Amino acid sequence: MTGTERKCFQKYYPSDFDPSKIPRGSKSGPKQWVQRVMVPFTIQCNSCSERIYKGRKFNMNREKVEEETYLGLKLFRFYMKCHNCLAEIVFRTDLENCDYKMEHGATRLSGESGDFKQEDSEDSEDVLDPMTLLEKRVKQSRKERKEIEELEDLQEMRNGKEGVDALEILKAEEEKQKKKEKEEEDRIVKEMLSGRVEKTLAYSGASTSSQKPEPVKRKIEQKDRFNGLKFIKKAPSSGLDLVSGYDSD
Repeated sequence: MTGTERKCFQKYYPSDFDPSKIPRGSKSGPKQWVQRVMVPFTIQCNSCSERIYKGRKFNMNREKVEEETYLGLKLFRFYMKCHNCLAEIVFRTDLENCDYKMEHGATRLSGESGDFKQEDSEDSEDVLDPMTLLEKRVKQSRKERKEIEELEDLQEMRNGKEGVDALEILKAEEEKQKKKEKEEEDRIVKEMLSGRVEKTLAYSGASTSSQKPEPVKRKIEQKDRFNGLKFIKKAPSSGLDLVSGYDSD
């Protein structure tokens, strides 16, 4: 069907057309909603062995679990697809244990620091042999012994710290600081006194010097020339005085 045929306003219906004979589609199962959900735990796909780590986001189909409830609360089931092989993975909520429960398509992994181990099934404790139980008890006893030793070490460290008097340490620190400040003050006073003595000696040496500065000498000579006190020889025919320069008459 082309675009123009799809958008036509008049459609042909045959004369024997009966709308009641058209089968109506019916959805089987509960209604589903598309929801963005993070993977609640690390899982491994059973089809391609791809690991999907905790916290990765997927668009999942969520539906209500019809056949089961917990204390009147609803349980929900989530459907997702593996990002590698597109296999369907199903898990649901587990309100009794405040967790999620894996149902189909993958295996739940648990562990710390990258060391993942498959979780034991519900009947795994019944299948364990006596040797495995013995190994578990030995490991548990070793762990308890190690924890006890660490606790004793912590108690010894605490007791050692209690023997030190904090007040004495503070007093010694204060005395040391005061001594340092006093030495600094004495040093500053000595520097100030030595500077004053040097200034006094320099001033007294300048005042006791007999030589006059050059500008003072020049002013005195100018004054003597201006007053006419310069000695000259008296002329034989003139009657001028040697000192005053005027006629003796």
